[in-house]
Formats: sequence, C-alpha cells, structure tokens
Amino acid sequence: MKAVLCKAYGPPESLVIEEIEPLKPGKGQVVIAVKACGVNFPDTLIIQGKYQFQPPMPFSPGSEVAGVVKALGEGVEAVHIGERVIAFTLFGGFAEEALAEASQLIRIPDGIDFTTASSFVMTYGTSHYALKNRARLQPGETLLVLGAAGGVGLAAVELGKVMGACVIAAASSAEKLEVCRHYGADEVINYASEDLRERIRALTAGKGVDVVVDPVGGSYSEAALRGMAWDGRFMVIGFTAGEIPRIPLNLMLLKSCSIVGVFWGAFATRDPQRNQENLGELLSWLASGQLKPLISQKYPLNRVADALQSMLARKVTGKAVLLIDAE
Repeated sequence: MKAVLCKAYGPPESLVIEEIEPLKPGKGQVVIAVKACGVNFPDTLIIQGKYQFQPPMPFSPGSEVAGVVKALGEGVEAVHIGERVIAFTLFGGFAEEALAEASQLIRIPDGIDFTTASSFVMTYGTSHYALKNRARLQPGETLLVLGAAGGVGLAAVELGKVMGACVIAAASSAEKLEVCRHYGADEVINYASEDLRERIRALTAGKGVDVVVDPVGGSYSEAALRGMAWDGRFMVIGFTAGEIPRIPLNLMLLKSCSIVGVFWGAFATRDPQRNQENLGELLSWLASGQLKPLISQKYPLNRVADALQSMLARKVTGKAVLLIDAE
C-alpha cells in the first residue's frame, strides 16, 4: 500500500511516498482503508520533531482519518469489516491504510461523506472540550476567538453560537472575517489593522470578554488577556504563530481570571468515555445541520507537501483534507 513517509525530520518537501507492506492489526486493533485524512497544524510539527509526541522513524503523519474497517485484530467484536468509521490515530493517517484502536472508533452517521468526516474530529473535538469542559461556557457569556478562521477557531465560533454565547471573531484579514460572520460571529476584529485590546473594550462596553479561545499564541495573547472580564477564562490551545507568549502573572491577580490548558488529544486518551460522550453530542449537531465544517482545500496524496505548506503559511480557512480514496 502507498504511504507518505517521514524518514528524517525536516520540511514538508522532505516527505516521500513509497509502497510499504499492508498493515496487520494487533490485539484490540483494526486496519482502516483510509478514504480521507484531515490536515492539521500538529502534522507540520511532528515531521519537524517539534511535537510533544515523536513516533519512531519512519512514520506517516496524519492523525484524523475517515474510512472503512478492513481487518480486525484479536478480540475485536464491537465493530465489523465494512463499517464506515472515524479514528484519531496520532500518526499514520497519510496512507492507504491506518491502524487504530477499536475502542476509540467513531461510526460515521448516515449522510456524512468521508471528506467531511475526516475534517471534523480534531478541530471540533478540541474546541468543544475547550468550551464545554475547560471553560464551562454559559449561555449569554461573551466569547473571543483568536485565529477565528482556522480549523479550531472556526469550530469555536460555530460551537460558541450553538452553546448560546455572544461570539467575537478575531482574524488577520477582511476575507477571513467575512467567513467568520457567515459562520455565526456576532462581531469581528481585524487584529492586523485594529488595536485588539481597544476593540474588545469598545465591543463589550468596557466589561471585557468572559472566555478567550487562543490557538495562535504570539503577540495577541497578552492583549486578549488584558481584555478579559472579571473571573474570565483564557483557553491555551496552541501556538500557530510560532511564538509562545510570556504572560505577566499579575494580570490574573488583577482580573481574578484563569489561564487554562487545553490538550484534547491527552483528554481523549485519559478519559475515553467522556470524550465519546462529547463526540456523540458533536456528531448529533453535525447530522442535524447545526454544524457545517468548512473544507476550503482538498489535495491528492501526491500533493501532501503543498497541503502542509499551506497549513504552515496559515493560508487554510477552515480545514484542508488529503484525499486518499474519497469517492
């Protein structure tokens, strides 16, 4: 079977596509015939050796797969060959086959295609976990989303509206902010041309925002934190800007606010039952049409470097998907 392989840490251009032996499932595992795989920012980090988890070489990046169960390992009874499933695999998804733990598979609802399914779990799972479990977002609260046109950001905009919040979307261009408005944002801030802190103050009549979702990091994090309301909650999700900000701790004291870490992948592993409950809620919203993932870019397997470069350059609005066999 064909697989994208990382044989040495480096840029996307260093990846190769090779024929490798078909996969065999171990105890409790399944082999999935991959139809599509979401492209996420951690994929750009793991091939450079910059991610929290480093698989043994050689490995295939890609963590968010949708496909059909092809083979069952010992003891697997809850799923069957031919079932359409989503799996979060940490790595191995940019290939014609992927291994997954049977206990962590999610059945794809009827009416949802493989491409949409592959773009859903990581971004919506992360944002949902952030807003529901970590921020405990309440109806009527004000939510500020940084990097709001990216995968995690746009999911947070949509979910914020579903959960009853007033949503302020912040992004770096008028085009991106127009997408955010289309996905439900009540107000927008162009932080490339506007003063983020002052716009937060103006939009909230000086009160500040109750919750911040920050998958970006960099220079905007402190400005957003300074724009928080009393007892606010600041969600640290990632650092796509490349810079991990150094925050003055006196700000938390003065505002009695909290900075909260959001590591959805670890949550999914440590608390699989609660994660499955969350995903069930998300999939019901997807099936009912309350959530509509934006897939702005699709790539064949042989253009994997282009897909990852686009992610690195922050040119992806919503999600990019690698199509392996999505028809």
